[in-house]
Amino acid sequence: MSSPTTTPTHKLTPLATLTPPSNSRTWQSAPHPSLPIVATACSDRSVRVYSLTSFTLLHSITGGHKRSVRTVSWKPNTRGQSVLATGSFDSSAGIWRREENGGGREEDFTGRRIGGAEDSDNEQDDADDYQFSCILDGHESEIKCLAWSPSGQYLATCSRDKSVWIWEELEDDNFETVAVLQEHDGDVKSVAWHPAEDLLVSTSYDDTVRLYKEDADDWVQVSMIDGHAKTVWWAEFEGSGMAGRDWRKDATSSSTSDASQQQRLEYMQELERSGPRLATCSDDCTVRIWRRKAKEGDDNASNKTGVPSIIRSAAIDEEWYQDAVLPQVHERAIYSVSWSRKTGMIVSAGSDGKVIVYKERWREQAGGDEMDGVEMDVDGAQAGGLTEWVVVAELFSGHDVFEINHVCWAKRADKGRRSEDEEVVLTTGDDGEVRVWVLDQA
Repeated sequence: MSSPTTTPTHKLTPLATLTPPSNSRTWQSAPHPSLPIVATACSDRSVRVYSLTSFTLLHSITGGHKRSVRTVSWKPNTRGQSVLATGSFDSSAGIWRREENGGGREEDFTGRRIGGAEDSDNEQDDADDYQFSCILDGHESEIKCLAWSPSGQYLATCSRDKSVWIWEELEDDNFETVAVLQEHDGDVKSVAWHPAEDLLVSTSYDDTVRLYKEDADDWVQVSMIDGHAKTVWWAEFEGSGMAGRDWRKDATSSSTSDASQQQRLEYMQELERSGPRLATCSDDCTVRIWRRKAKEGDDNASNKTGVPSIIRSAAIDEEWYQDAVLPQVHERAIYSVSWSRKTGMIVSAGSDGKVIVYKERWREQAGGDEMDGVEMDVDGAQAGGLTEWVVVAELFSGHDVFEINHVCWAKRADKGRRSEDEEVVLTTGDDGEVRVWVLDQA
């Protein structure tokens, strides 16, 4: 574990506040997977869609829910249209669609208001607005979070009723409930999907994290993580592959010994085998990283035994163990954590109004090889021993005196961007505002 006293090397600089802000609490903001827009869930029963090019409101989506909209998620891999799922305190989820006639070109999102209230008499503008497609009913209480799987085949929802539902879209506006998972003993706060597999994670008021997979046409729990001491508010997976891990570039730097270089390369190979890690945050004021224990010969397990894989249900179980605890800087509950797909940095925010950015780096050992004195994990990999997480930026009072409910990375799209893949940080708060921040070298 790294020390929280590390001197920050970066700073978060305010770039913009999305305008106009909501007059009520905002819960979550979801950047579109391919367009320079972001959707924000609001307590006034609306969803606001803003331009990340001009930072102005493009759409105010209303009329689908009877209570606060708590969560939003864009469907990935859609062509010619944007599909948005919304979850509400009224226990329902809604599906919204909009035809993207402009093809998603950047000039279509420069602040021209499309289909807003002031244009409601214009039939063409109405056609350009988001259309309410269908409603998904079944939960008995507030929906706290929802998320599309990477393929767009499944939509997961979770609720205060302690359940996780998985819906499959058979065709447009025709959804089937394929699973109702009731493993948690308390409110389910969030759901998220693995970036490369149909593996679902949920977090809960019962202090646990649970993972699910499909097994013989039935969805089952494959792992349970109970490392947090209080409510687990959010979980997010790391991106696939080694891309986004800046520290990997220094694995074979000339400043390290041949033995250390070999250890680093072996460590990176082990990470590749175990796949994307999982970040979680909690009421216990910690952000933790979890890693899946790689199984020997996963691909050929059934061939080695000669037993048909269809009856080897136990083989679907997974073991996840703690890889790291990030430096503890937050003083109150951490509501949200986000893992950059570009840099591998993590950002967190929560009740104390702080926004913290963490970076992983190779650990420097004083004298001897890097592995000397490092405790090995059960599978021979050392959990966090070769790398450490340090705080690179710390922002106080990100939304003045208000709590920050959600934080995420988004691709920068305004004219001031310095590169095609530059990122910004979006924070969403109780003050009704979504603020945009740039991460600069201090």
